Amino acid sequence: MRADIVVLPGDGIGPEVTAAAVEVLRAVAIRYGHQFNLHEHAIGGAAIDASGEPLPATTLDACRRADAVLLGAVGGPKWSNPKAKVRPEQGLLALRKGLGLYANLRPVQPHAATLGASPIKPHLLAGVDLIVVRELTGGIYFGQKQRTETSASDLCEYSIAEIERVVRRACELARGRRNHVVSVDKANVLETSRLWREVATRVARDEFPDVTLEHQLVDSMAMHLIAKPRAFDVIVTENMFGDILTDEASMLAGSLGLLPSASLGEGKVGLYEPIHGSAPDIAGRGIANPCGTILSAAMLLRHSLGLHAEAECIEQAVAAVLDAGVLTADLAPAGQAATTADVTAAVLAQLELPCQIAELRD
Repeated sequence: MRADIVVLPGDGIGPEVTAAAVEVLRAVAIRYGHQFNLHEHAIGGAAIDASGEPLPATTLDACRRADAVLLGAVGGPKWSNPKAKVRPEQGLLALRKGLGLYANLRPVQPHAATLGASPIKPHLLAGVDLIVVRELTGGIYFGQKQRTETSASDLCEYSIAEIERVVRRACELARGRRNHVVSVDKANVLETSRLWREVATRVARDEFPDVTLEHQLVDSMAMHLIAKPRAFDVIVTENMFGDILTDEASMLAGSLGLLPSASLGEGKVGLYEPIHGSAPDIAGRGIANPCGTILSAAMLLRHSLGLHAEAECIEQAVAAVLDAGVLTADLAPAGQAATTADVTAAVLAQLELPCQIAELRD
């Protein structure tokens, strides 16, 4: 297969973790006979410094032409003034909009070797395998904003079409898993949530009769996600609720550094990134956890390029590295931490070994 992949290193630890994922993609391409053309472009704070814009037109154009986009992270103290007219996060929001990405997929599957790093009791985490589908284009983040000397307001708005498409995506995912979807809202208070619940109910009933749909209020969901995480398969929710719940869910895995994500639209092109931020406090020290970005690269292979077996081989390699105790400082016992380069090298070494996927060409 030949594919064009845009790499957006971004800010903070972004360049370090994307470099690790690029090494893995190159190793997969060489071993399994693919041609991945990797093109690097600026976004976020780095782009502001270079051009004054968080998403230069050249970057967006390149992403639109690509088969997939791999992102590191954006933001940092240098650009953190909330009153600034131009901020790194605007680049990410504009990229999602420019590519028509509406569904953010965040899988959470705690690994046995890292259960001790989670603040949650290990017996609650064994067997957890869930995925959160967060709507990306609507809600309070994109609504009209007003500010006066004495008050401020942010409009939360959703259309029926926006809700339908993300609920469909969640139900389609559930069909390949355990056929169970929990839709999260605040329908006892918010009118947008009442619409969300009505639309979700109709879509599941009329289009996915084989999928069980359950509703949860966001406050009770926040509790249940910690108390009984094994009960959940696919969780679908609106933009802000999803932003909050996915950060909470990351604690099930023990570290933000372990979790990947995919932002998808109607076509095959997607944006793939770890769920962690730019972590400027550890940038340049070679200690960032690259696993979330490497696993994001696996999601890229699966969802945008259709290379399911190769994606699973990367996931197996990361799992084997965690099993071997090659852990960065966010997961390792004091004094036993591996570097970013150590973990990357260990994953690459695992990829040299036979992969337990029968249909994979070798």
